[in-house]
Amino acid sequence: MSTLLRNDLDDRPPLGTLARGEPIQVFAAPPGTPARPQIARALGIEMWDTDGKRYLDASSGPVACNLGYGNRRVLDALQSQAEAAAFANVSHFESRANREFAERLAEAAGPGYERVFVVSGGSEANEAALKLARQIALSRGQPSRWKVVSRQPSYHGSTLGALAVTGDPAAHEMFGAMLKPMPKVPAPTTYRIPSGHDAEGWALACAQVLEDTILAEGPESVLAFIQEPVGGVSTGALVPEAAYMRRVREICDRHGVLLIHDEVMSGGGRTGAFLSHAHWPDCKADLIVMAKGIGAGYLPLGLVLAPRELVETVAAGGGFQHGHTALGNPLSCAVGLAVLEETLERDLIGRAAALGAKLKGRLEDMAGRYPIIGDVRGKGLLLAVEFVEDREDKRPFPIGANVPARVSRIATENGLILYMRRTNGGRDGDWVMVSPPLITTDGELDELSERLEKTFAQAQEESSSLRSIGG
Repeated sequence: MSTLLRNDLDDRPPLGTLARGEPIQVFAAPPGTPARPQIARALGIEMWDTDGKRYLDASSGPVACNLGYGNRRVLDALQSQAEAAAFANVSHFESRANREFAERLAEAAGPGYERVFVVSGGSEANEAALKLARQIALSRGQPSRWKVVSRQPSYHGSTLGALAVTGDPAAHEMFGAMLKPMPKVPAPTTYRIPSGHDAEGWALACAQVLEDTILAEGPESVLAFIQEPVGGVSTGALVPEAAYMRRVREICDRHGVLLIHDEVMSGGGRTGAFLSHAHWPDCKADLIVMAKGIGAGYLPLGLVLAPRELVETVAAGGGFQHGHTALGNPLSCAVGLAVLEETLERDLIGRAAALGAKLKGRLEDMAGRYPIIGDVRGKGLLLAVEFVEDREDKRPFPIGANVPARVSRIATENGLILYMRRTNGGRDGDWVMVSPPLITTDGELDELSERLEKTFAQAQEESSSLRSIGG
């Protein structure tokens, strides 16, 4: 294997004074956190650690590695572009890789998304979308519009602007003093529906709160509403009612509010549509944010899709006043183009829809056998399993039990990788994402399902000891 493509660990002596194995990523985990296995290599949906243990990636890393690992087409594109020009600043050069990627992406996205702004990840992309929305308002002669309404709970990134619109009170307890407060409205959850509502009634009530909030803030001050069409780790793959999505679009239109869809996790084909909001044709966004699966984990990549006419109004006013060093990076664009072509030519979007329906059915069968599973939800291969202490009243486990971390640990022991993130410190529920790569075969799905079954059975056995752990 060439030096360029080698990813295994070798026996080189450690640098400086650090002993091999000493935790150098001191910011990543508190003291006492169990050591993670060290990755040696990965191929397809399989991963091996340095002890030779084999794992199946049941979550595509952090729901990003849509093509799995070692995709030849992507690696060849990366190497070819790296040899030609790994970097070229957009202020000095145009890049064929950037242009071809943008053109192909606009074709896949469809009419209304003719302009592409390429950055390095989801947080950066959401920041760019917020700033673009603001400059659109200014170009329209609406300088009073600056407030961005978002949902509670939600997740839109870790940079300060993206965090300001993220609905996570626990994060705001720490960083709130550094943020510009933004209005929040309830997410249209489908599992714990308040008393007196059915699913559609609660969804429409949430939409009404959005309109009430816009009116209370003053429509002339509200710039945008940002939401995930299919939820990520903040809501555990929430799939909202169709009536909610339709009403949101109507409300935004009525009050001149831009609608931003955060498709960082749900976009790129994972839900069975290239853009997940296509599941609701009457809720088309003004701006779309993508990352994760669009680069499939091969290089940092994120982007904003925008209509030609909106971008042209900003360009006429002097251009978009925003940027990063890696803006339009040709290496990332070459990878993005290869990922996109692989996804479309192999019909991995259709594969995600079919395989996701099969996997969801199996998870629902498991829920019938293991009371620790309260809900299974999602669309395509963006699925989540929520854990509860009592399924009858949907009561979660005590926060201190940190059930998702325990389930993830058991899964790792069983050679299975699951992704979890606790929104609001676990106060909004506990779940793990079950979202394998779009390339997963039927045989791999069978093996993955067997390991999930074993993991949930062990978690069920352990659950009785968690009830006494305080939150």
